[in-house]
Amino acid sequence: MTDPSHPVAPASPAAEALATWLSRIEAMHPADIELGLGRLLEVAARLQVASLAMPVITVAGTNGKGSTLRLMTALAEQLGLKVCLYTSPHILHFNERVRLPDGLASDAQLCAAFDQVELARQGHGDEPPVPLTYFEFTTLAALWLFRDSGADLVLLEVGLGGRLDAVNIVDPDVSVVTSVGLDHQDWLGDTREAICAEKCGIARCGTPLVFGEQDWPANLTDCVAQYGAEGVLAGRDFGPHEGLLRLCDGQRIPLPTEVTLGRDNLCTAVQAMTLAGFSLQAHQIAAVAGVTLMGRCEYRRIQGADCWFDVGHNLPAVQRFHDLLADCPGRRHLVFGMMADKPREAVAGVFAEDARAIWYLAAPAIARSASTAALRAVLPADAVAAEYACVADAVHEALSAAIPGDQVVVFGSFHTVAEAWQAVEE
Repeated sequence: MTDPSHPVAPASPAAEALATWLSRIEAMHPADIELGLGRLLEVAARLQVASLAMPVITVAGTNGKGSTLRLMTALAEQLGLKVCLYTSPHILHFNERVRLPDGLASDAQLCAAFDQVELARQGHGDEPPVPLTYFEFTTLAALWLFRDSGADLVLLEVGLGGRLDAVNIVDPDVSVVTSVGLDHQDWLGDTREAICAEKCGIARCGTPLVFGEQDWPANLTDCVAQYGAEGVLAGRDFGPHEGLLRLCDGQRIPLPTEVTLGRDNLCTAVQAMTLAGFSLQAHQIAAVAGVTLMGRCEYRRIQGADCWFDVGHNLPAVQRFHDLLADCPGRRHLVFGMMADKPREAVAGVFAEDARAIWYLAAPAIARSASTAALRAVLPADAVAAEYACVADAVHEALSAAIPGDQVVVFGSFHTVAEAWQAVEE
């Protein structure tokens, strides 16, 4: 089974051309930009990507998006379907974001798509080019590749929120909100209800909206009604029950006891696929129970050490990661780095009571990173901790210190995991 998150090997000169394009797109980010999807829809119309010929499932949510999309991709492969997947962010290579039926988009394919987006955003006559953000530009490129891919199914991951996200220019056949938690509060609001309203903005009138969390925000049913969507809600309409997956149409399907990416995410994935018109059998569902996703409670054996990697950066995600970790008879070597705008104290607190923990603090090489001093400040006064100049140094030190029975645990941010992976692959 193909893992859509597996990075492609860099190729030259196409890799150099892609790197040039990505630098150019980053540099063109407008300082002042009109909120809304109007600009994007204008360029999408020129590219003829505002609607797609194949079924589309769009997935939003605070946590669980990537895992649910990975499971839907695996389920589609069990059915022999050709799938396109758009996801973000990437961990090692940009190509991870755009999956075509034959695999991840190549450097050359991405460059061709960027050429088309650039042509489409150019104005006519004296009109200036349509301003686009990095995410908007790259989303349009992905959709252009998907348009003529011959896929049977397109899966789209929301980057931030839902209502104003770039992928929301495409009308989905099924919308999914995996969960609602407090994250990106400066953009989405400081209550679950406010964030729920933004995420449910991917819903469409008369089409299903699957909500994958059994703990609903108080306004969930109102949000569903506002968009005229058909709410299919976990705990009410579908979910696990006495070893079976109960679907909204009355089906009862045996559910695997252990699911690497979470039984809740598998239930949501199966329900969404069924609503999109794809029938799944018990053996097909069982076959995906062990699929993994890069950076999501991911286990690897490195230099003789048991290593775990997780990109979670809010309290529910890190708590889930902690709960899924295998028992550790020895010490836990915690390589920890976060962004300054994330809840450092709450996240660190998940591991703070572990007397076996040794902390390796590092700031990823990005301006938004929390300093090692800021990370140290949220640890207990008696914590065993050291600060490092970079994530690579922290990882190498943790691997050197680990003995049989220990764990090396890398967590706190996509950037922390990415730099850790780069360090161990060199």
